Amino acid sequence: MPRLIRLGRAHAGTLGVLLVVALVLAATKVMAAQGHDIQTASPTPSLTPAASATPTPTPSPPPLRVHVLGAVASPGVVTVPAGSRVADALEAAGGLATEADSGELNLAAPVQDGSQIIVGNTWYPRGELRSADGGSTSNSAASSGAASVPTLDLNTATKSQLEGLPGVGPVTAQRILDWREANGGFTRVEELQEVDGIGAKTFARLAPLVHV
Repeated sequence: MPRLIRLGRAHAGTLGVLLVVALVLAATKVMAAQGHDIQTASPTPSLTPAASATPTPTPSPPPLRVHVLGAVASPGVVTVPAGSRVADALEAAGGLATEADSGELNLAAPVQDGSQIIVGNTWYPRGELRSADGGSTSNSAASSGAASVPTLDLNTATKSQLEGLPGVGPVTAQRILDWREANGGFTRVEELQEVDGIGAKTFARLAPLVHV
């Protein structure tokens, strides 16, 4: 009887060892299978959209300053947007005066910053666009063969000729003649501003059309 007990205990120990070995092997296989699944799993794509680059705003070109002279409603320096044409500058100067005759001035020509536009009248039709460096980019008088037509001489002009100037009616024309006689004639065009009735705006329209 004692021998049987010893044999049963011996078998039980052996079975215990085998059971432990079997459990270890099973656990090893499970861990190996899980590791293989982790390595072969496809990466999950990110659902976060890529940040789009903020576009840099393009700066607006600066406006243009243009000097408009002659037979316009408000001669002087006007401001127009970049890319403007001669017609835009004339509109900014109040538009053409009633006695205006711009000759063959190209109203669709682009203007540059610092350029000058001269508009003539019915007595002296002309249209000239001068660039900032003083060059003439469009001169209807020259192209039409009228470049030899002189501006009006203040010291020899008659009353009817003076009345043909922009902003000069019969009364102002007579005042110019009276001033010329009282002062022995004009020595400078700027002296026109001393004649009663000729202000800064009227003078700006007359200056490119007369000489002494």
